[in-house]
Amino acid sequence: MDWAVGGIDMSMTKYAGTECMEYLNPTWKIIETILILVTCMYSIYWSYPQCTLPNRPYKEKVSSGKKKLLALICLCFGMEIAFKSATKTGIYLLNPCHIITVMQIYLLTAAPSKTVTTVFRMHLNYLNGPILALVFYETETRLLPLEAAVYWIQHLLILVVPYYLLRIGGVYNTENAKEVHWNVMAYSVFIIYNFTILQAVSAATNVNLNHAMCPIEADPFRSQLYRTATFLHQALIGPIVGKTYVYITDYFLTKFKYTRVKVILNEYDNYKISHSE
Repeated sequence: MDWAVGGIDMSMTKYAGTECMEYLNPTWKIIETILILVTCMYSIYWSYPQCTLPNRPYKEKVSSGKKKLLALICLCFGMEIAFKSATKTGIYLLNPCHIITVMQIYLLTAAPSKTVTTVFRMHLNYLNGPILALVFYETETRLLPLEAAVYWIQHLLILVVPYYLLRIGGVYNTENAKEVHWNVMAYSVFIIYNFTILQAVSAATNVNLNHAMCPIEADPFRSQLYRTATFLHQALIGPIVGKTYVYITDYFLTKFKYTRVKVILNEYDNYKISHSE
């Protein structure tokens, strides 16, 4: 526990402490959690059967660029773990952007499979997180050399990796632009993670993980309903950002003459189809 929370200043109420933990009315906190979790579970029940995947085997084409990107993201995440260890704030590794980084390391290392495509499609719906982290950055507690720089590099890498994987194509493909079932399922899983694991760990440690227990001062919805407001507006922002990201990537990879490398975004020619698998 000392490694996880020993270095956190409990007097900084937006990050931790009793005042933050008591911000929400406990009765309302329970009611809100139950209502949101039930909504998410129903959303998964509705969306999961419609989340289809291409029925084809893939054999990955060796990519030196993919190995270099993997080395870079692993180096960056390794430094982040080292900083968390040195400052005794390891609990923050549970925050969503670190989880997204782990997902991307998996995507860069795993053999082609339907699971890879599933993880890839889902993580595209979480790209609003690093964008918000870059806009509303919180680096005042990062005092070690390069600690703040690694913050910026990590969040920028999160936005670079999907572009490169979409450039490779094959197993890294997206659903139809009009399809919403993947968006609904991915968002529901994300919210369940926040309202179960992050909320439980926050309550046990008095640390405000991903602002699960109290809002930031700049939150325009700062009130007893701030989490409900976040649940609603992020349900729109998440899919919009994800689909906009894919649309922009599609333009640069298939239409813009200086960066065009393929005819269509979900092009399978960059992977050799193996009928024996």
